[in-house]
Amino acid sequence: MTKINNDSLAVAALKNGTVIDRINPEVLFKVADLLDIKAIKTSVTIGVNLDSKKMGKKGIIKVADTYFTQETLNRIALISPQAKINIIRNYEVTEKHHVSLPDTIVDIVKCNNPKCITNNEPMPTVFHVVDRNPVTLCCHYCEHKVQQNELTLK
Repeated sequence: MTKINNDSLAVAALKNGTVIDRINPEVLFKVADLLDIKAIKTSVTIGVNLDSKKMGKKGIIKVADTYFTQETLNRIALISPQAKINIIRNYEVTEKHHVSLPDTIVDIVKCNNPKCITNNEPMPTVFHVVDRNPVTLCCHYCEHKVQQNELTLK
């Protein structure tokens, strides 16, 4: 039995899987959607508004027996660029890294320009990263710029 006091949080240890930590709590459920958490058949733990020394409040997602591709994890950088990834194997953290925004984003973000060809033809969107902090993207086709707070995920 785990002892709980006011200074700690009792969450079951993860034997194997992925922990996504330091998620901005305001976008935690967008991150969950981006990872398609609803389709995962293993145990998933989601914590929101947890105390954090570095962030004040944070979100966390723990997924048992699941390892995401780096491409999938890097999508998180679009909406929570400070997120940290921990890979767990046999109850030990074997890898730690931060998400990183690739230079080009393909078919993840919708262009906000209603006249953009991607909104009028069946084709993937392509954005180039103009700035990483705050995230600013530029549509490859119409050159419309989209700020992080305006992003609409596909």
